[in-house]
Amino acid sequence: MDQPTTGGPPAQGRDVDELLGELREERHHDLDWRGGRAFSLVYNTDDPELERLQHEVASMFLHENALNPFRYRTLLRMEGELIDMATSLFGAGHGSLSSGGTESIFLAVQTARDHARERGVDHPVLLCSATAHPAFAKACAYLDVERRSLPVRADGRADPDAYREALDGRTALLVVSAPCYPYGVIDPIAEIAGIAAEHEVLCHVDACLGGYLLPYWERIGHDVAPWDFNVDGVTSLSADLHKYGYSYKGVSTVLYRDRDLYRRQIFMYDDWPGGLYASSSSAGTRPGSPIAGAWATMVHLGEEGYLRLARRVSDATTVFADGVRSIDGLCITSDPDMSVFEFGPDPRHPDAPDLDAVADVMDDRGWNLDRQPGGLHVMASPGHDRVAAAFVDDLRAAVADHGTARGGDHVYGGVVER
Repeated sequence: MDQPTTGGPPAQGRDVDELLGELREERHHDLDWRGGRAFSLVYNTDDPELERLQHEVASMFLHENALNPFRYRTLLRMEGELIDMATSLFGAGHGSLSSGGTESIFLAVQTARDHARERGVDHPVLLCSATAHPAFAKACAYLDVERRSLPVRADGRADPDAYREALDGRTALLVVSAPCYPYGVIDPIAEIAGIAAEHEVLCHVDACLGGYLLPYWERIGHDVAPWDFNVDGVTSLSADLHKYGYSYKGVSTVLYRDRDLYRRQIFMYDDWPGGLYASSSSAGTRPGSPIAGAWATMVHLGEEGYLRLARRVSDATTVFADGVRSIDGLCITSDPDMSVFEFGPDPRHPDAPDLDAVADVMDDRGWNLDRQPGGLHVMASPGHDRVAAAFVDDLRAAVADHGTARGGDHVYGGVVER
């Protein structure tokens, strides 16, 4: 006789088709990113052939483990070629893959911490602007690094003078963004990296958001200020393949100017009976599927594909931005350098709308705009070019008739407690 369950999984397993049917039904209530009405979390290429390739590759490498890449020679080749493509694209010397932007940032902060400790700094300090991604605060909290958050200029960009004034003998790393998430503006990287070089400290460019779009953004005609390893003083850079690299979650790159810095993030240990344990990132077990998916995505798209998708992103961004500016009472709160921006109530308007109430109406119409304290956030993907005009029409209607706000939250992430 079967014993009653004492916890863990259910006592009796369930049928495969029953479970799949239940999940398909439940997913009807999840974020519909394919419909073009979402503005974060997933970067929709609106490319069925690319999606078909990714699904096939994900299935093919679903069970592979890149903990020991020498056991999976195909993954080893793919990973090497991905790193080669990234280093050549950004002018880096060395680097590795990671599971996402947060891990890339952790690795860069850990590398800077250990670099500072080697020169006798026991309590290193990281300097960043208030617009830097929260992953830097998280990394500092985990890695025992002091973070000093600096004010930004009126245009939302980091202030080089604030960095110069805050820098002291404990400074280990200056952080700049290309672009920052809230406003879509690129910090004055050349100037701040120059300050870092002048004082012989490290400078990290957080290009997790923009890294795999900015090279093509410039090639299709947009002005892009210098931001990568072509800038003297930039010593490390993070860029996410699962954002504008258009791969699926989760894969990112963390890159360094020289081998010495890169080697600081490598962990090796052989004082146990199992033999040598070595890893170039913080993860041990690494799923093979994201590595294979990123490689297949980059090779399938090629430069031509990335340029084609950049044009679609640019077209969508133009419609979004021009539409917002055409609506009485709204304004874009920065001068964005890319396909990301915040819009809010125009402070010069005598009767500017309540943006939380506007967001409620947009929610009712099926749009999923992220809410920030200063307004609403737009991040354009290639698939948005099909729906941008409809978005502007709905936004205009929401501003004209929005009623009272129902209390939506300004959130970026979340915690599940059980």
